Amino acid sequence: MKKLLTAFAAAAAFTAVAAQAETLTVAATAVPHAEILEFVKPTLAKEGVDLQVKVFTDYVQPNIQVAEKRIDANFFQHQPYLDEFNKSRGADLVSVVGVHVEPFGAYSSTIKDLADLPQGANVVIPNDATNGGRALLLLQKAGVIKLKDSSNITATPKDIVENPKKIKVRELEAATLARVLTQVDLALINTNYALEAKLNPTKDALVIEGSESPYVNVLVARPDNKDSAAMQKLAKALTSPETKAFILEKYQGAVVPAF
Repeated sequence: MKKLLTAFAAAAAFTAVAAQAETLTVAATAVPHAEILEFVKPTLAKEGVDLQVKVFTDYVQPNIQVAEKRIDANFFQHQPYLDEFNKSRGADLVSVVGVHVEPFGAYSSTIKDLADLPQGANVVIPNDATNGGRALLLLQKAGVIKLKDSSNITATPKDIVENPKKIKVRELEAATLARVLTQVDLALINTNYALEAKLNPTKDALVIEGSESPYVNVLVARPDNKDSAAMQKLAKALTSPETKAFILEKYQGAVVPAF
């Protein structure tokens, strides 16, 4: 009877904890963000947080849905992109913690070296302000073009002042770039989409950002919930030694911890 009562007490305690678990819904792109969130999910469950990960394929809806309070937070973007979104949409989303850097790269299915980029080459870059500028800065660093302002992170093709190979730059939605790789000479692709397309940034990119990249991917929330207990538990889990080891082992340099 005593053992039975103890078992009932334990079950009741477990039920009480489960009932008190706070749900935290986070929007993320599939790779690596959702994978990292799934890794920390069991840790949060032990701390009374039921982490629900919702995968998105674009860079716009995750911010809109957090701003409209349909989702608690998101994890997919770097700080410059967040700043540009807030400015253009009149939003006030905030960074909770920086987690990792995804070094941005240039890829080709036809050439092995940027020196072989043909005259009049077709080059595609992301069509959002910060990632488009990031792509152009990488092309400048590689010596392909020169920009009017060499430090302008929101540069556009109109800011190109030297273009010796007369490359033709087109802006497309970031999510589509890996899919058109075989149709162009060069595509500058965000690492999350490169990984989804089974590209290895450290091996397949013709040129890639260094570890000094300022584009740290951040956990993003609203001013009203960024300091909540559940959000802070998530922030702590995302920057734990265990998560750092997971990122280093799983992505082999394609994703670099920023903590």
